[in-house]
Amino acid sequence: MWPLYAAGFTTAFGAHGIAANLGAEPLRSVLYLGVLLALYDGAEVVLKPVFGTLADHVGARPVLVGGLIGFAGASALFVAVRDPGWLWAARLGQGAGASAFSPAASALVARLNPRAGHGRAFGTYGFAKSIGYTAGPLLGGVLVWTGGLTLLFAVLTAVAAAVALWAAAAVPTVPPLPKTRQTLADLARRLTDGAFLRPVTALAAATAALSVGVGFLPLAGRTDGLSPVATGAAVSALALCAAVTQPQAGRALDAGHLTARTGVTAGLVLIACGLAAAVLPGVLGLLLAAVLIGMGTGVITPLAFAALVAGTPRERLGQTLGTAELGRELGDAGGPLLVASIAAGASLGWGFVVLGVVLGVSAVVSSGRWRD
Repeated sequence: MWPLYAAGFTTAFGAHGIAANLGAEPLRSVLYLGVLLALYDGAEVVLKPVFGTLADHVGARPVLVGGLIGFAGASALFVAVRDPGWLWAARLGQGAGASAFSPAASALVARLNPRAGHGRAFGTYGFAKSIGYTAGPLLGGVLVWTGGLTLLFAVLTAVAAAVALWAAAAVPTVPPLPKTRQTLADLARRLTDGAFLRPVTALAAATAALSVGVGFLPLAGRTDGLSPVATGAAVSALALCAAVTQPQAGRALDAGHLTARTGVTAGLVLIACGLAAAVLPGVLGLLLAAVLIGMGTGVITPLAFAALVAGTPRERLGQTLGTAELGRELGDAGGPLLVASIAAGASLGWGFVVLGVVLGVSAVVSSGRWRD
């Protein structure tokens, strides 16, 4: 399992480590910076369902290894040319590689663990990704300060190549399962069923809140006159709570102390309370918001993934998990856009309130029937 956890760390570290430090290099314009930031996520939105389906047809292990090799190759391209003009190609290639190995790793986490252990497995996988998201901006900043973007891309090349070799040597071959014929109508019915929509909606909501917390809590703190140290500590607290909570929630699910429906509903309520706390002035409101949003996200993520796997035919795991990532990407983009648009017309506090109401409604919707 550890190579799969390392793959999760790699995609998170690569995404945030570079995105947070692209501004350190002279670029053509702010618009070009926006395009560079969008290329990685754009590739994931388009290609994750494709590679997830491919993993079902040829096996998840070759897609995992191939995606890691592709990610390493795209990173090495920039190291070789050392030209900021090639950043777009490197980021697009990295996004394509992550689109392959990310859903393949998730599918293997499900296939290599019994259903009774899915909560703990996805909790640990989520913990590894959270560490990558947390460490990426900091370690990436140190590397860029030391040797520029070239050094950061060189480290990513080495990390991805090492994880690819590790996965090729240690991850067992999991042959694709025989499949019954699936029509487009069959696919549409499966992807519009509550067993799929409820977990994906919860994942999208949690990701939206996480992005808003990371992006806008520091702004709220600065507006209240808090120092960069305080706002940075809040973001670190959010990431730490999300990372630590995920394995705990997964173990509680496996032990029968928690159901997916109850846990996800509680997680959405926690996040809604955290967004309400963000309106409170001062450091107390900021830290309370960060802790509640982080804990809610940490509860939701492993339980929603375990529920997705429980409601999916095993021969279609790659397709389902790859498609489910679309929900997370839409939440990642939609949450900040919603809050920003409301803040532009009213205030940032009202943006937090509206998103909190949306999550509260999601908590009510999530109380329907689940595949626990």
